[in-house]
Amino acid sequence: MPTCEHCHNKWNWNQTIKKTFTFNPGMTCPYCGKTQYQTQKSRTKSALFNAIILLPLLINIFFDIPGIILLSLFPILFVLIMSLHPFLMEISSREEYITLFKK
Repeated sequence: MPTCEHCHNKWNWNQTIKKTFTFNPGMTCPYCGKTQYQTQKSRTKSALFNAIILLPLLINIFFDIPGIILLSLFPILFVLIMSLHPFLMEISSREEYITLFKK
């Protein structure tokens, strides 16, 4: 679970999920009110982890899976990924941007 860099309080699962589904990249700490941002490393892990939701499409290329099973895997994987997402999330007090080339 993410821990605030200012007050060092650990966010709970509900708080983390609520803060994740906003359009603003800054997330306000529910304890101290300071703005926190998801780290670039955490964003990368989340993007790769979210790609698992599309795994049934890849499996369907190699194996002939009935459509009902294939379609039932999407919501199951979505719920699984969303329930585990807060445990992988890391936050920082400063916003990090994508760096394609390291100096």
